Amino acid sequence: MIAVDGLTKLYGDVAAVQDVTFSVERGEILGFLGPNGAGKTTTMRILTCYFPPTDGSATVAGFDVVHESLEVRKRVGYLPENVPLYTDMPVRSYLSFVAEVKSVPGRERRARVEEVMEECGLREHEEVPIGHLSRGYKQRVGLAQSIVGRPDVLILDEPTVGLDPAQIREIRNLIKRLGEKSTVILSTHILPEVTMLCNRVVIISHGRIRAVDTPQNLAEKLQGTVNIDVMVEGAEPSKVAESLKAIKGVERVVQDGRKLTVEAAREPDVRGDIAARVVQADWRLLDLHQRDISLEDVFVQITSRDPAEDEAKVPEPPAKGKKRKTKPEPEPEPEMEKEEAT
Repeated sequence: MIAVDGLTKLYGDVAAVQDVTFSVERGEILGFLGPNGAGKTTTMRILTCYFPPTDGSATVAGFDVVHESLEVRKRVGYLPENVPLYTDMPVRSYLSFVAEVKSVPGRERRARVEEVMEECGLREHEEVPIGHLSRGYKQRVGLAQSIVGRPDVLILDEPTVGLDPAQIREIRNLIKRLGEKSTVILSTHILPEVTMLCNRVVIISHGRIRAVDTPQNLAEKLQGTVNIDVMVEGAEPSKVAESLKAIKGVERVVQDGRKLTVEAAREPDVRGDIAARVVQADWRLLDLHQRDISLEDVFVQITSRDPAEDEAKVPEPPAKGKKRKTKPEPEPEPEMEKEEAT
C-alpha cells in the first residue's frame, strides 16, 4: 500500500531525511517513532504530497507522490500535529465542506458526516463553532476530517495529543477499528500506545531509519542486556553511579533524580555485585530490581547511539523501484483544497 525507497529531503546542505526506505502493507498499523527533529513529520508530509522529496521515490496505493499527487491525495487522510481548522465554522458545516472537497458524492455526504461525528464523539457539539471547542475536541474534529473521505491510507501525527485519559482510550479504539479498513501510519511519543496499536514499528533518528520490526521482536533483540533499577540512600546519586559503573558487566548507568538504571549484560548477573558494592560503601539500599526491556528502553537505546553506528543498517529490504532525482514541475492545486482536507 505504501512503498518508500531511498527518500531524501534536503534544506540547503541539511538533510531532514536521508535514504529512508520502508513499506506498509494493506490493513497494517505502523508506528513511526523518533525524537523531535528526527524526520518523522518531513516523511509524512512527503507522503501526503505537502512537498516533494529531493531524491528517492514514494508511492501510496500505487500512485507516485510527485507525478500523481492528486490521485494520492484522494486516497489519503491526514491529521497533522497542529491541526489547521476553520475556527469560525460549526463542526457539522466544516465536516460537510471537507466532504465536498474530498469529492464525497452529494447523496452520501450527510450520512458520512453523521457517521464520523458519531465515531469521533462530536454529536453533542455539531453546531458549536470550532474556535469555541477545547483542544481535545478540536483534535477530534481534526481526526473526523481525516476519515470523512474513507481514505485507503490514514496518516496520523500525534493523534491523541491534548486528550484526557478517557478520550485517549476512545481514540485508540477508533484507530484500531480504522485499521481494519485502512492502512495507518501513526506517529506518537506515547510508546505504550504503539505497543497496544501497532503491528510494526519504524524508528527514525537523525533523518535515517534505525530499526523496522514488531515491538516484540525489537525487545527480544536487546534481551542480551538487562535493566536494573537501583535506589540508594546515604550518598549523592552521581557518586553511586560512578561506583556502579566500575562493576564488571555494567555497560552504563543512567541517572534520573535519585533513581539509577543500570544497563548490564544478562550474564553474569550483576545484582549481587551491586548489593555488595552498596553494603561495602556503608550506604542504604532502598530498591534493587530487574525489569523486562520495554519499547521505551528499545527506543532510548536505538536513538541514543552514534548515527555512524547505523550508517548502513536498514533491517528491511528496499521497496521495488530505483531512486531518482525528482524535479517536478509545480502542480496546480484545486481552488478549494486545504491541508486539513488532505
